Amino acid sequence: MSTERVPVLIAGGGPVGLSTAVFLARHGVPALLVERRGATSTLPRAPGLQARTMELFRAAGIGRDIRALEMGDSHPYFEGGILRVGTFAEIDDAVTLEAPTLDGPTVSPERVMGCGQDRYERVLVDKAREFGARVWFDSKLVEFTQNADGVTAVVEREGVRHTVHADYLVGADGARSAIRERLGVRRTGRGTVFHALSVYFRAPELETVLKGRKFILCYATALGTMVGLSRLHGRDPWLAAPIYHPERGESPEDFTDERCVEIIRSVSGRDLDVEIIAKVPWEGAQRVAERFRDGRVFLAGDAAHVHPPAGGFGANTGIHDAHNLAWKLAAVLSGWASDRLLDTYDAERRRVGAAMSEQAMVRNRIRHGHATDEDRAAMVDDVIITLGYRYSSAAVPGGPAEAAVLRPDLRLDGSPGTRAPHLWLRRDGVEISTVDLFWSDFVLLTGLAGTAWADAAERAAKHLSVPLRTEVVDGVVNGVVDEAVSRDVDWTSVYGIGPTGAVLVRPDGFVAWRAPAAVDDPDTVLADVLARAVGH
Repeated sequence: MSTERVPVLIAGGGPVGLSTAVFLARHGVPALLVERRGATSTLPRAPGLQARTMELFRAAGIGRDIRALEMGDSHPYFEGGILRVGTFAEIDDAVTLEAPTLDGPTVSPERVMGCGQDRYERVLVDKAREFGARVWFDSKLVEFTQNADGVTAVVEREGVRHTVHADYLVGADGARSAIRERLGVRRTGRGTVFHALSVYFRAPELETVLKGRKFILCYATALGTMVGLSRLHGRDPWLAAPIYHPERGESPEDFTDERCVEIIRSVSGRDLDVEIIAKVPWEGAQRVAERFRDGRVFLAGDAAHVHPPAGGFGANTGIHDAHNLAWKLAAVLSGWASDRLLDTYDAERRRVGAAMSEQAMVRNRIRHGHATDEDRAAMVDDVIITLGYRYSSAAVPGGPAEAAVLRPDLRLDGSPGTRAPHLWLRRDGVEISTVDLFWSDFVLLTGLAGTAWADAAERAAKHLSVPLRTEVVDGVVNGVVDEAVSRDVDWTSVYGIGPTGAVLVRPDGFVAWRAPAAVDDPDTVLADVLARAVGH
């Protein structure tokens, strides 16, 4: 039995596990990822990538590679919203159930994108390896133990067993996570809400039947139940998702190819030529793990939280988990952050995961006609869910101890715990977003009148050995000029400070703290804030 030594072992090679490997590798942490499948996904699942998700890929240096996978302009699909029809042939009479706001030039430098994971997983694998991670397919985590010094795991790869010693283990092994079960981590929530079958198929005439109408999802009710249709990934095959009822004795085996063809023809309202490509049973459920950290083991993605697909929050929320966790693991492994920083992964992402699951449940009830007035009042727009969520933890020393994760309106105003607002800047004649300033270091944003903050930041970073740089907006930093593209935009007012104020932004682009104006002793203030932000 061979022995491997790695800083981080990742179990699960879906979008969440692969993103974790990419983000860690970009932070200089060469992880090992093990995945049961022999290769990446062959089906276009999880096809909607949010603007925030694209921001994370952009920050990791792979945004262009992912964007290159887009089939033309996928934005019209998202603009089409969620529809309901009797049959797809009645598309002219479609009722719009939801018309979500998903992005916009004033809130993000990125746009949502339609692309199946069968395509973007391949890019994630290639980039993870390029940046220094190892990805083992046809491999499974057989067992593991942990102690104060690390995790010892047994991994079986192509029939050969390997002992892997890791500082940390990330469980991104899906809704039925063996890692979560072995840890004995319980889940709360409403449990299974419905059962469905994803039917991937080709039907050349369906585009004509739909008259070229684009949408995120279109529900047909001709069979007395909701059958969803989507091609958000931008090309064949189509995806239909009929619901079935185990309590009535129904099972996936009942859905033969012939029956699936008849279902598709019935909800289409036409005798189409249909070719079934694949069938995948799944359940719509709401479950959130009671903790996302157990010693040196972390849960991410579906292993930590599952919810109905309404809203498309699943893979995106998991990728955001990965991003939050990666910089914190890298900081601790590099020695400039305390292990206590890792506790904030649970504090931040578990509350977000619970909020996302609740919003998915609200949408599910609305779409299936079971919503109450309370449900409708609780629903917030998608752009708030994807870009406007808020963290409360020890890693946000400038924020309230307990703030609402989601607010009814989008307020990216520089408040501690929120994603730093997007503004366009010009550097050396090149247009960049403020979002592009954040990745591996803490960043102190200040203006020309914030010299005292800049000097204090340099001393605090040196004293604590924390990577921190200052960006003087509308000033000169290390010989590089940063000037606002739009002179009618006052960046300080957008970030909620005055001309002599400062904003401390974490490596993940979330505001940790801000000072509206100058103070008498900036050295003491910044040293305290920075120390608390990294767990000291």
